[in-house]
Amino acid sequence: MTEDADVTWGNPFPDYPVVLSVVGLNCLVVGGGPVASRRVRGLLESGARVTVIAPDINESITALGVEQPGDGPRPDLPQGRGGRLIIESRPYRTGEAAGYELVVTATGDPLVDRTVVADAVAAGVPVASADRGTPGTIRLPAVHRDGPVTIAISTGGASPALARWLRHRIAASLGPDMTTLASLLDEARGDLHASGRPTGSVDWMALLDDQVVPLVDAGRIEEARALLRRITGAVPPG
Repeated sequence: MTEDADVTWGNPFPDYPVVLSVVGLNCLVVGGGPVASRRVRGLLESGARVTVIAPDINESITALGVEQPGDGPRPDLPQGRGGRLIIESRPYRTGEAAGYELVVTATGDPLVDRTVVADAVAAGVPVASADRGTPGTIRLPAVHRDGPVTIAISTGGASPALARWLRHRIAASLGPDMTTLASLLDEARGDLHASGRPTGSVDWMALLDDQVVPLVDAGRIEEARALLRRITGAVPPG
């Protein structure tokens, strides 16, 4: 999922951000154009089982590969941790959104998008829509990934362009090795738990800014690891 849907904004209540695992979820994408293609790829890369429904399917979607129900894993698909793609070249049928666990609609036809949203909402299924008048119940943020680190930017639908701009600015400001940094901090968190200390007992902000990040940026990974192990009590200071 790479950028905000273009939706109506101005709700007095802020959105509640979550990070959703879609591994193995049956997801529906209604629409066959470029926006739908980005949604399909993002879902597949996150391990979802995706069905695409649209009368006309863009080559960018068909290029991802097609699996028929009952087929085994396809090594040519962007599998993520179990992604699967089924394409049905036909119009959306009223009510079928209820048969899925997550729905995205991006047809470019407001009537179809609104029908899909209404069906999903009635069935209690989370739904995102590219239609300004009926944005659905979830919004798809602009996303930057670096290993296990995911940064998502949402403007509440005010400006997808601003969300994309912010994504690029934030990504450019990050260090070159977030994956290593995340791994080191995961180890440190485990060491704290093993020693019976709460994670809040460490001033992480100062530790990262003043010691750990400079070491990682300089490629001194083992020094950063040793420092963290001393601070967490995994090894006695010496």
